[in-house]
Amino acid sequence: MIMQKKEEEGGNCRTVIESQKKDGEKFRPSDWIERISSQIAQYGRGKSLGYRDCARPRIINGEKCLVIEYRLSKRDPDAYAFVHEFATANNLKIREECSEQE
Repeated sequence: MIMQKKEEEGGNCRTVIESQKKDGEKFRPSDWIERISSQIAQYGRGKSLGYRDCARPRIINGEKCLVIEYRLSKRDPDAYAFVHEFATANNLKIREECSEQE
């Protein structure tokens, strides 16, 4: 896997899942990112539920996306697999991004 190799080389890798299908159609329901993020959320201090620091909704180029950091695959492989399987099953646009750590 390219992402794994980059991570081992010290890169900072993430998966960006867009709210658009590969055929260009907008994915529904429109709150799918919040639903997925909530399903893999964690309880923090004060027993409040919060998004994981490595799996968060983001706005990129004006579009809602779900950004999953590669480190989630190490911390919680089941959550990482769940998100990727969801995106693949629903034919969502997925791209991998890696950059060197500063």
